Amino acid sequence: MELPSINISLYVLFLSLIISSIWNPILSLQECDFPAIFNFGDSNSDTGGLSATRLLFPPFTLPYGETFFGRSTGRDSDGRLIIDFISRSFGLEFLHAYLDSLGANFSDGANFATYSSSILLPIISNPLPGGYSPFYLKIQYDQFQEFKRQSQFIRQKGGIFASLVPQEEYYSKALYTVDIGQNDIGEPLIKLNRSIQQVNASLPNAINDFVTHMKNLYRFGGRSVWIHNTGPIGCLSFSLVSAPSAEKDSVGCVKSYNELAQYFNSMLKEAVRQLRMNFSDAAFTYVDVYSVKYSLFQEPKKYGFERPLVACCGTGGIYNFSFVLRCGQNMLANGTQVYVGSCKNPNVRVIWDGEHYTEAANKFVFDRISTGAFSDPPVPLRLACHKTTVPK
Repeated sequence: MELPSINISLYVLFLSLIISSIWNPILSLQECDFPAIFNFGDSNSDTGGLSATRLLFPPFTLPYGETFFGRSTGRDSDGRLIIDFISRSFGLEFLHAYLDSLGANFSDGANFATYSSSILLPIISNPLPGGYSPFYLKIQYDQFQEFKRQSQFIRQKGGIFASLVPQEEYYSKALYTVDIGQNDIGEPLIKLNRSIQQVNASLPNAINDFVTHMKNLYRFGGRSVWIHNTGPIGCLSFSLVSAPSAEKDSVGCVKSYNELAQYFNSMLKEAVRQLRMNFSDAAFTYVDVYSVKYSLFQEPKKYGFERPLVACCGTGGIYNFSFVLRCGQNMLANGTQVYVGSCKNPNVRVIWDGEHYTEAANKFVFDRISTGAFSDPPVPLRLACHKTTVPK
């Protein structure tokens, strides 16, 4: 007697799910319920930190934020960043910058990232546009420690502010995201005129410092850590303008700059693997953001983008970028007021202001890294709380 076709279909589906779970145990794991996110990084994930210090650092103005927020929020983009998409994917609010106290709600976590931050102690701290941020990774970690202490004091005290900070148990259950390292490469090369060899020699120290802070984060309660590697800095407009005669790769990016990024990333990947070995009760995930971002420069048309090396918001030259006159700025030139605005359609552009990515590019990156296809171990973002055994 033949079974009804509907039952056969269900049987095949059921069997395929069993086989999938056997071959890929990750698929059978329960999704993580992160009640909060704590983020550390640079301008790639700064949601308003540095711009909050308005007396020291000039704030961003429109057209920053024009695509999604309709106003500048301190993000280096026309809209949302990767961290924004991560937060909303878990049903959490956009992370408020730790440095911005006005109207802050930290119940879903906090963001310690700031524009121009580095892993290593910055050599100079300059309030002018493009200068180093004094809030390097150690300071961000110190801020996190103080935030945890003060937030729990506020909760114990009670009152109207108690609901605006994380609950104590959130710290061990939270997702910790880290996106930093680009400025340890780009800042010395472009703003300090260091040689490739000098920057290359400094990167092991950056990795060592990074590992130290990740160990401290673990000791302070962090158990689920999602770590982005650094992107192809040689493809950014400001790199192309700063090194016009440098050798380019097949897609037009500065080859030596990208090689530095890849060297940094190879050491970072091994460092994260060692962290997994040393702290077996924690989940440290290395995320290859570099490959996803580089694909936008390799095959832009395939993904609906155009002119990938040219800044959307900028002025001057073939890359639409100038160190003198930047996105959103005004200048009187030959008796005429010049305003640097954005391109007509940021949704099809990769680079926003010469140094950072558009919202469309950030969304593209998030969609791909969240699947786990670019992670080591290959764990999707929604399963990033699960530990993975590392062979010794």
